Amino acid sequence: MSDKKSWGHKVLGLFVEQDGEAARESGDQQGEPAESPSGEGLPAGAGAGSSAAAGAAPPLSLAGAVPRGGGGEVDFRAVFTAAGIGDVERDRVEKAEELLRSLPVETPTQVKRSIVEASLRAFGFPVESIIEAAVQEIQALQGCIGRGQTDTKRMLAEAQARIEQLTQEVIRVRQVMEQVTAEQADLERQCNQQRVLVQQVLEFFGQDAVTKVMRESAKLRGPEAPPEKP
Repeated sequence: MSDKKSWGHKVLGLFVEQDGEAARESGDQQGEPAESPSGEGLPAGAGAGSSAAAGAAPPLSLAGAVPRGGGGEVDFRAVFTAAGIGDVERDRVEKAEELLRSLPVETPTQVKRSIVEASLRAFGFPVESIIEAAVQEIQALQGCIGRGQTDTKRMLAEAQARIEQLTQEVIRVRQVMEQVTAEQADLERQCNQQRVLVQQVLEFFGQDAVTKVMRESAKLRGPEAPPEKP
């Protein structure tokens, strides 16, 4: 970045003093229009209308993966590379950006435009090619946003489908739990009902008869073997 700044200040040093005052006087005489942050310092047709120009041109297709936000700075060079924008084009746009940042903030827009255009042309950078590259970069950034939106929607849809799938699984498991609980309750109810019926039979014959039968049954089975010693 230090090399770019020194380049920008060196270039502007050749033009600001000789062209700046004359352009400022010309701007004061003609009445400078209000500056627009979106179009400040851009060549004619690349300011407020740059979005329209980018939208009118054929959209750039991004080849391969593009960076996602979060966790650090976006690698814009990777975005532009995916869009097929070469190093030369990127370097020219970066130099134009550096020239704009090097100009005083209070410099009128028309003065900035004159200085930047003259500076770039003097060093062999055609303004038209810079505008074209800048439009392509805007398209690449828009394409990166669109790709990110598409990927985000897809991942959210997949996540939502997974949530619904898991929700259905939870419902199914709960239904199984409710079913086995109900089956156990029904088993206990019927067993208790049958036990009452059997108990009535025993009560009919009386406790003495039940005790006698149980003793005789024990004799027939023989003495219980003592438990084995460990």
